[in-house]
Amino acid sequence: MAVITCIDDLKTLYRRRVPRMFYDYAESGSYTESTFRENCSDFARIRPRQRVAVDMSGRSTASAMIGQNVTMPVALAPVGMTGMQSADGEIKAAQAAHKFGVPFTLSTMSICSIEDVAAATQAPFWFQLYVMRDQDFLEAIIERARRANCSALVLTLDLQILGQRHKDLKNGLSAPPKMTLPVMLDLATRWRWGLEMLRTKRRFFGNIVGHAKGVGDPSSLIEWTAQQFDPQLDWDKIARIRDLWGGKLILKGINDAEDARIAADFGADAIIVSNHGGRQLDGAVSSIRMLPEIVAAVGDRVEVHLDSGIRSGQDVLKALSLGATGTYIGRAFIYGLGAMGEAGVTKALDIIRKELDITMALCGERDVRNLGRHNLLLPPDFLTPWC
Repeated sequence: MAVITCIDDLKTLYRRRVPRMFYDYAESGSYTESTFRENCSDFARIRPRQRVAVDMSGRSTASAMIGQNVTMPVALAPVGMTGMQSADGEIKAAQAAHKFGVPFTLSTMSICSIEDVAAATQAPFWFQLYVMRDQDFLEAIIERARRANCSALVLTLDLQILGQRHKDLKNGLSAPPKMTLPVMLDLATRWRWGLEMLRTKRRFFGNIVGHAKGVGDPSSLIEWTAQQFDPQLDWDKIARIRDLWGGKLILKGINDAEDARIAADFGADAIIVSNHGGRQLDGAVSSIRMLPEIVAAVGDRVEVHLDSGIRSGQDVLKALSLGATGTYIGRAFIYGLGAMGEAGVTKALDIIRKELDITMALCGERDVRNLGRHNLLLPPDFLTPWC
């Protein structure tokens, strides 16, 4: 593909170059995948409001997220197994984000460890935490994030139990992949990916293997992980984690106004309106549909960010215009990473910033911080709360 113009172009390359199980891992949701689809289709229902005869010079997409200056209000979301999409994928993504001037968030379920990413990057990154039952592991990984100078903890609240993703089960998803006949046949056509993986030592969950008690190899990891997500996570436990961390805290997975009020009372630095990309509660309302209600409830007390469904700079503009102060891309940067490595992540960010900038100008705005409801046209039922 000679000319890459949009995120879908990167997705086309990504599908060709990455093994099927890892493509399906990113490009899927739970059960019927209705929320996964509506996260994007609900964005498409919103229309930017065109304005003319305004001064479009001197535009700026620069903003801030939790006090950190950013070249645009877009962060790289935490994505598990990023290092299986491209060898050393978390390092490549973190380096691209730093050079571009946006935050990178490392997942607990990353292939490259906290220490790997810290050693390979020059700027602090954010660390996303899944709460595990093993208290010693939980305290240790928070301390590891602190030693690595992570500048924010992103605490995921919507994965106390794992939503069923049919494709992952059918593909036998694992890191590294098990060498079954279907997998070997698939890998035979993904030689570029295979050669890169042979050159790296990072093929396991680096934050867990060798750190969690009794986990020294992939087989023991699978058993440990299946038992570790904490179904008893509640606000008291969240408070203990907040106190243990002691730094900036972002709560991810808020998709209800009542939960948003609790989070604001709790004193979080930001909340992320998210349904885990449609990978947890199938049938949940899309993040962009829930955003206006949540902003109305708590937007004057806490930063409200949005995750799930963003595939373009226009989507970013729509989220900001509905009250978000920051956004996250997951699949969009994964497409770039799997397609072209670090250069692909940079390309994804560049595409989104250019789309955001041009759309902002054609809506009559010069500063991303001035975007608001006046920049959109909404369908009649869009702001009607579900009941």
